[in-house]
Amino acid sequence: MRIVLAVLVLLLAGCAGVERVLPQALRSAPPEAAPTAGNELVAYLARLRGLDDRSLSAEANRQREMARVSPTDLAQVKIAIALSLAPQADDVEILSLVEPVARRAGAEDDVRAMASFLQVQAAERRRLKESAAAANARLKDERKALEAQKQRADALQERAAQLQQKIDALSELEKSLSDRQTQGR
Repeated sequence: MRIVLAVLVLLLAGCAGVERVLPQALRSAPPEAAPTAGNELVAYLARLRGLDDRSLSAEANRQREMARVSPTDLAQVKIAIALSLAPQADDVEILSLVEPVARRAGAEDDVRAMASFLQVQAAERRRLKESAAAANARLKDERKALEAQKQRADALQERAAQLQQKIDALSELEKSLSDRQTQGR
């Protein structure tokens, strides 16, 4: 028990000695840093993730109004974020908002990075929509071609049935003529 008490006293004495040795700057807590544009964008994105389509549209409109009053790169990117989360987003509008920010050399790095990300995302979504539309058009054309083929096959089958009926009728006629000739002898 005395040994444990002696170790604790030594540890406490060591901590007090360390505090005297450390400079005052290291002992004080670092001052709160001003929020960066990147932190603000991430927080904004996190806030928007839980919104439904109507709320996202309302938020985009609110951000547009704020951007009219104070047009900044950050405001443009916030509008683009709100629009990009909506399922029926207009990719052309998103691109028109972020392309100038992504190209501007004087823009904040975090804002420019988010603008570039949104630009790539909108361009990719636009490409996928165009690809899906082209695939739908091809599918529609293939269905029409298949339907036309089916109609031709049905028509050929009907024509074959008609020809078979004629062959059967001719066979019956030939048989009856053959029977008459045999009976006439």
